[in-house]
Amino acid sequence: MKKFITTTFLLGLFLSKAQTTDSAAVQPKLTFSGYAELFYTYDFNEPANHIRQNFLYSYNRHNEVNLNLGFVKAAYQTENMRANLALMAGTYAQDNLAAEQNALRYVNEANIGIRISKTKNLWIDAGIMPSHIGWESAIGKDNVNLTRSFAAENSPYFETGAKVSYTTDNGKWFISGLVLNGWQRIAKPEGNQTVSFGHQVTYKPNEKITLNSSSFIGNDKAKAEKKMRYFHDLFGSFQLTDQFSTTLGFDIGAEQKEKGSNQYNLWYSPNILMKYQLNDQWAVAGRLEYYSDRNGVIISTGTPNGFQTYGYSLNVDYAIFKNVVFRTEARGFTSKDAIFMKNDELLKGNFFLTTSLAAWF
Repeated sequence: MKKFITTTFLLGLFLSKAQTTDSAAVQPKLTFSGYAELFYTYDFNEPANHIRQNFLYSYNRHNEVNLNLGFVKAAYQTENMRANLALMAGTYAQDNLAAEQNALRYVNEANIGIRISKTKNLWIDAGIMPSHIGWESAIGKDNVNLTRSFAAENSPYFETGAKVSYTTDNGKWFISGLVLNGWQRIAKPEGNQTVSFGHQVTYKPNEKITLNSSSFIGNDKAKAEKKMRYFHDLFGSFQLTDQFSTTLGFDIGAEQKEKGSNQYNLWYSPNILMKYQLNDQWAVAGRLEYYSDRNGVIISTGTPNGFQTYGYSLNVDYAIFKNVVFRTEARGFTSKDAIFMKNDELLKGNFFLTTSLAAWF
């Protein structure tokens, strides 16, 4: 036993010395993290099957306590290499990855990045990654509002492919170009042979302002039904005072009406998000939004005016601890057509209450 301890001690000294000599700049770092968000939603339209609107993919269960998103993540970082692996569960995974192969439905992230410049912050990353589109993410605690906007729910939360990215030395500019498998896809649809592309440019002139432009170009259907889709996401986040912040966002997309057509169906969504931080524990936030998809490219209703819907919400957040937050939100929809089912009747409105409890490490 003493011989083993001595050998281990000497080996540890040797490895420590070797690391100090060979990598004085940045030591390899392996970190683990986790996140879980429970929720309860009461929809006053009371869907009998407890599944809510088909255009919502988060907090989409009525009158039951459930897990929206839970994951564990391992992240590895060196000066010239990075990697992330996160496995997840919850209704978010069930609803957003329903089209994926069974073995892939629980993968939240799986990507590797290589730095390709010795002097500049220039990287190539490949794998399953968070989407480069939008001002909201799947992780509830990172968003201004409890629930996700129409725009976020109906644009990619994740993407699979490869990207080249560059961040300036002063951190003010981030620029990336992407080659993707499709519109929120891990595996391509059967018969799809199209490569999709995207870009992202983020400008942060100071700590209080973020401006972002992101795009997607591609076809997400089989070859016989090929329709090119063009999409642009634009938003700005502004910390106006120490307590008050706002985000202004606008999404717009166009897709060919038919294969090879010069005519396009359009959809768009403007958003205003506002947050007021009362103190270290309490915050209030609201959102006003509109989503217009008359031709049902993204949200199909089968009604004369399609999906033309206003949304409004107000949430109150209470940070129980630094890594635990309880949130409550009231949210309503008003549509041009009667598209919301209640019992056997279609209504133009829908109202619901959502609470969530999120914790992370």
